[in-house]
Amino acid sequence: MDQEAVIEKPPLDHETLRDVIDLSLWAGQMLLQHGADTSRVESVVHLIGTSLGATWLDILVSPNALIVTTISGEEFRTKVRRVVTLGVNLSIVCAINDLAYRISWGEVDRVGARAELLRISAMRSNYNRWVVVGMVGLACAGLSRLFGSDLAVFAVTFLSAGAAMYVRQEMSRQHFNSFMIVVVTAFVAGLGASTATIFHLSPSPQIALAASVLLLVPGVHLINSLRDMINGHMVTGLVRGFTGAVISMCIALGLLLAMQLMGVSGL
Repeated sequence: MDQEAVIEKPPLDHETLRDVIDLSLWAGQMLLQHGADTSRVESVVHLIGTSLGATWLDILVSPNALIVTTISGEEFRTKVRRVVTLGVNLSIVCAINDLAYRISWGEVDRVGARAELLRISAMRSNYNRWVVVGMVGLACAGLSRLFGSDLAVFAVTFLSAGAAMYVRQEMSRQHFNSFMIVVVTAFVAGLGASTATIFHLSPSPQIALAASVLLLVPGVHLINSLRDMINGHMVTGLVRGFTGAVISMCIALGLLLAMQLMGVSGL
């Protein structure tokens, strides 16, 4: 942004500045809790705030909170917004990113930005839950084929991963602890996949055990962890990496419990 343009901005009054920081924080909170990396959160929050009239924004992103100071002339506001959940919804991330650019181009004012953020916060999946269950099952089954499985293991993986995804959806609707959801989902997937070994359906039944839990792999957490650390956001990067490691251990725990119950050994 051109420095002269920043200096020439008319100062905002106290109430307007409060509205600007509220909108910026709301956008940043949704970005952080739906899988955006720290650099994206900082750039989008800064773009929204300055495009709505603030002179400058100082932004601190932590693993579970966002702190922003908005400056305009002699006025400034500092606010903190907690982030209570960390999930993945890249549709919301893309929608907020697009909104930030529309605000910067002058297409959306403060009133429009609030309406858009309200709409984005209410966004739901574009797909029926049964379509998601079927496609997740098919994806895991397809990966089992890449690992060298036969049609019997393909079918077992499809059914096991689909059932696990259904359980995951139900537990998420009931707002269970996210780590507990991972353990139970992996347990259900392991129970179904163990049938390939128990009934000797294939020469390589262990592939079903490995492939049926791939829907739980914390890829976004691990990728964002690496990106944050590369960009110098060490604390947030380490926390995200540790979260990914804990999720991986929860997957292993769920599988182990299922294998012990079904009397299956070895992957």
